[in-house]
Amino acid sequence: MGRIEERFAALKREGRKTLVAYITAGDPDMGTTAALIPALEAAGVDVLEIGVPFSDPTADGPAIQAASRRALKGRATLAGILGMIASLRAVTRIPIVLFGYYNPILSYGPERFAAEAAAAGVDGILVVDLPPEEAGELRQYTDPRGLAFISLIAPTTDPRRARKILKRAAGFVYYISVTGVTGTAVPRPEDVRRDVERLRMMTSLPIAVGFGISTPSQAAAIAPLADGVVVGSALVRLIGEQGKSGVLIPAVSAFAGELRRAIDSARPGA
Repeated sequence: MGRIEERFAALKREGRKTLVAYITAGDPDMGTTAALIPALEAAGVDVLEIGVPFSDPTADGPAIQAASRRALKGRATLAGILGMIASLRAVTRIPIVLFGYYNPILSYGPERFAAEAAAAGVDGILVVDLPPEEAGELRQYTDPRGLAFISLIAPTTDPRRARKILKRAAGFVYYISVTGVTGTAVPRPEDVRRDVERLRMMTSLPIAVGFGISTPSQAAAIAPLADGVVVGSALVRLIGEQGKSGVLIPAVSAFAGELRRAIDSARPGA
């Protein structure tokens, strides 16, 4: 059992839900990203998704698109991100998922990427534009290295395809609670409840809900319905607003703490 599975299982035993946070590596710079990771862990984040900046992030909304542009302008690279994670493993054990698109991995070399990501201490990968039919060309290298291949399920995914996706899913299931791109719509709890219940009949993996959760109250509304909640655009937007100011890390940590407290205080069965 890897760090991702261990973290979800430990929180379940405690009767708590998992807080998954997303930030874009290199926004506003790699040094700030490196400082943010242990700060977010200390604030109560359980699993961290680190976005690999890409020039055409088709699944991401305006906030993350802008963050990718800033990171690329600052010359953030996949090699630099892996090096940062490797150095941070001396001070943090937070489960880390690399979130991104296949083009940077293909350019880097899938076999090289898998070897270096595992050596750096990456726990899982989520490749938005690599469907199950094509994932084998990467998973032949990442699966043997113990890198959990996180799968996405959307509201429009029909049951037959969902079962096909879930058959080889690992780590946790990322349920996209709204159609469209990240950070542009608010999920309806009644829809999330229905869809998560259906997914629970197909998989024993933990289910985390993301896309559209941007406030503590929204996180509290969704938390009782799943095993975890994912917050990304709201954090990225806050980082963009603060830029390289001296209050960036305290502000982001404070917001993550608000999310943690809201999730922990959410009423079971809500």
